[in-house]
Amino acid sequence: MSEVTPPKQFASFAEFYPFYLSEHANQTCRRLHFVGSTLVLVCIAAAIFTGNWMLLWLLPVIGYGFAWVGHFFFEHNRPATFTYPFYSLLGDWVMYKDILTGKIKF
Repeated sequence: MSEVTPPKQFASFAEFYPFYLSEHANQTCRRLHFVGSTLVLVCIAAAIFTGNWMLLWLLPVIGYGFAWVGHFFFEHNRPATFTYPFYSLLGDWVMYKDILTGKIKF
């Protein structure tokens, strides 16, 4: 498990995000998050383009599947989404943007 013990509550996302990043220190975990998030976007685009809205059922499997493999097998911690679902979802997309812009190493 992770060495960082989170506080029970965060006053803001800005306070939460450093904790979130500490839970994603492993590069393979971050990469798996990035791949999963990219595939989520591709799946949404495919659903819109084809009109096959059933594809949207795949979103949680794709998004969480890649992320949880990263946490359980590489990061060796419990995903923050279990404790902080909304901040964690926002953290996923902020980290995605930070990886795209080079702020976080891919």
